[in-house]
Amino acid sequence: MPRFAIRQLATLCAPLLLVLALVSSSPSARADSDDGVVRVKSAVPMMEAIARIKADIAAKGIKFFSEIDQSKLAADAGIKLRPSTLLVFGNPPLGTQFITSNPNAGLDWPVRLLLTQDDNGDVWAVWTDFQWIARRHNIHDREAQFKMATSVVQSITSTIATK
Repeated sequence: MPRFAIRQLATLCAPLLLVLALVSSSPSARADSDDGVVRVKSAVPMMEAIARIKADIAAKGIKFFSEIDQSKLAADAGIKLRPSTLLVFGNPPLGTQFITSNPNAGLDWPVRLLLTQDDNGDVWAVWTDFQWIARRHNIHDREAQFKMATSVVQSITSTIATK
């Protein structure tokens, strides 16, 4: 290829390469979607966030299984850990349908919602994206149920999005 053509091609591609470099280096939700992690920032402190979420779970008639204070467990082991509490809940008629499609889906059910505080003091609700779970377990016959699970957890975490 003549040098003139190469130079023209480089001139035309340079802006595109710059845009691609900027997009790939900027922080985005892409990393979250790649690892299946969904994060929602809380507008309220940790204890209030836990109380609101548990109240909404109860109001929706969802079975609450467990509250695990991970920072207390760490403290009991002599380890300092920022506030971190895992809430485990679910709707067996919905959740067990995923397990009937693939028994390994039991690794991800019932739902686990982590409330954690970062170094800045911000509280986050964190859970595994249900579409990611579907891909992880190669489940293709429960699309409506995965959408329902997503909708429910988004509704539950919306209770902490405002003061």
